[in-house]
Amino acid sequence: MSTATALRTFPDVRADFPGLTPGWHYLDTAATAQKPQAVIDATVNAMGRDYATVHRGVYARSADMTLAYEAARRRIAGFIGARENDVAFVRGATEAINLVAYSHPKKGRVLLSVLEHHSNIVPWQLAGWQVDVCPLTADGCIDLDAAEKLLTSEHNMVAFAHVSNVLGSPLDVARAAELAHRVGAELLIDGCQAVPRLPVDVAALGCHYYVFSGHKLYGPTGIGVLWSDKLDALPPWQGGGSMIDRVTFEKTTYAPAPTRFEAGTPAIIEAIGLAAAVDYVEKVGIDAIHAHECTLVGTLREALARKNSITLFGPENSAGIVSFAMAGVHPHDIGTILDESGVAIRAGHHCAQPLMEHLGVPATARASFGVYNKDDDVAALIDGLARVERIFG
Repeated sequence: MSTATALRTFPDVRADFPGLTPGWHYLDTAATAQKPQAVIDATVNAMGRDYATVHRGVYARSADMTLAYEAARRRIAGFIGARENDVAFVRGATEAINLVAYSHPKKGRVLLSVLEHHSNIVPWQLAGWQVDVCPLTADGCIDLDAAEKLLTSEHNMVAFAHVSNVLGSPLDVARAAELAHRVGAELLIDGCQAVPRLPVDVAALGCHYYVFSGHKLYGPTGIGVLWSDKLDALPPWQGGGSMIDRVTFEKTTYAPAPTRFEAGTPAIIEAIGLAAAVDYVEKVGIDAIHAHECTLVGTLREALARKNSITLFGPENSAGIVSFAMAGVHPHDIGTILDESGVAIRAGHHCAQPLMEHLGVPATARASFGVYNKDDDVAALIDGLARVERIFG
């Protein structure tokens, strides 16, 4: 099937997204995804018609909302091949990584990579871990051959991105897990950029922790997921209501996982909205989404490679993300001029300053795709970049 045919056969779902106004080309899904009407409706109903607190009410609506909240947990767990009791709701991937970094009983050495997001660097530093860094391959993937040489029995944890938020570099998680297991280390995977565009089965991956944020998966902000089959081995990170078994002034005992990690009133509305987002993605089909985004990435990379002024970063098989630089033009200027043409991209260091230093640039321009993007978005970006070239030529 040709690229043009592949793009035509993928359904045009833009009408499902009220935020995508006519003439606006949104290419910043790696930062946050637009929301389909089904997710908006689910959150509005949960906030209004169906609203009540969960777990503690004895009245009917509270019981119904509790059932809906726990059904959302089951739905989201099933999406990643997990058991519901191994899924804890958190505020986002950042909180999930902080939870593991601070709660882990063996804070020793952690192996990170050059391409990690700040949220997979700073929490380990703050929690007192000793950080080692794995280099990248020439095309911008985590160098697992180097990781194999770096890992020792002193490492308690390996923490890698499943897909880089800057380069779109996919990780061979199964091999990373094998290397971690070999030295007795655990593996945490940041799945923020993977879950919206790749099939994920945590049991098959072999990792010990998998984290992602809801808002990049077409769901609400303020909610994320920590999956682990080791939650019962972690002590609570935050204290308060709901996460307890019994409280006295002398001693408190805690609820089992995942409840012990959900102190206070949970993100009820957001959980229901995230379950609706999972429903939406599965309706379109995650394999179809991945194939569609690969086609868009290939089209854009091919067009950019023909421009002498453009430097492309990342591998050819980048997943949904294309980062680039234009000679003599700061990415912020690129982004500003593109915005005048109705094209929205991201420009900056993308919360990955060590990676920018590795690339030898202060920042990059980044286009990232979602389920709603089509070939006209790529065309608008290319036309906008031609205007940038004329202005700075």
